[in-house]
Amino acid sequence: MRAPPRAAGLAAADWTWKVVRAFCRERFGVALGRSSCLNYLHRLGFVLKRPKKRLLKADAAKRAAFVAAYAALRREAPATGTKHLFVDEAHFYADADLRGKWVLKGEPALVDSTSPRYGEKASYYGAVCVETGEVTAMPLTGNSSAETSAAFLRHVRACHAEPLVVFWDNAPAHSGDALRAYLTTPDLRLLLARLPAYSPDFNAAEAIWDWARAEVTANTCFGTAARVRAHLDPFFAGLAARPEEVKRRCRRVLQAKADALDAVIAATDLLQHATHVDPSLASV
Repeated sequence: MRAPPRAAGLAAADWTWKVVRAFCRERFGVALGRSSCLNYLHRLGFVLKRPKKRLLKADAAKRAAFVAAYAALRREAPATGTKHLFVDEAHFYADADLRGKWVLKGEPALVDSTSPRYGEKASYYGAVCVETGEVTAMPLTGNSSAETSAAFLRHVRACHAEPLVVFWDNAPAHSGDALRAYLTTPDLRLLLARLPAYSPDFNAAEAIWDWARAEVTANTCFGTAARVRAHLDPFFAGLAARPEEVKRRCRRVLQAKADALDAVIAATDLLQHATHVDPSLASV
């Protein structure tokens, strides 16, 4: 069960109770029903979960180095008054975003759709501060580019007076002449920091998009981009009144790893201080 069915000689992409039944029949000559297959799986400690991607191209060394750099920036922030923002873009399509749905047993799970064209979508830039729970969102018309990314950074700079560190990924729209020109602005007090490649689990802004899809667009066909935006704009604006929930939802793997590293550093410092005995005290 911990390997794909093909590793057990079965021509199937994933384990289902029917695949388990076929395996037991071929390997042991035992015919099991649906309930028996599910009961055995539960008794063996297996549960059904929606998987997440394990990105094999992610570089563990670079991720670890980034965690250390982020933890250091976070420790320095109170002294400098710097605010950390995680930035990302997302597209919300006018067709239904299918998610799990409760239905009566025996009834099909159906969602109405007018089959709008794929280009009917509402796009946004978003920035989130994990420490304060602040969210800054800006609608995006068309595709993202260096110009639109620079425009969003101007918007962010206008919303936050503090020195800023902006964390975002290596998307092509996050580099270019327009961005380089903006970064030469005098007294900008804005530093860009690249997240390691293939590390969406480090970007707190991803949690905002997941939240919007679960609360606004799940199993709903809006039909047009304008209707999608009409529902999403109030959601993003309303996050200003939900900072504690934002902070809770937006804690990611990065913050957990940085917390663990801080604990190790604090323990090491404490040990070093304890073993450094004052000579005058030693003589007493």
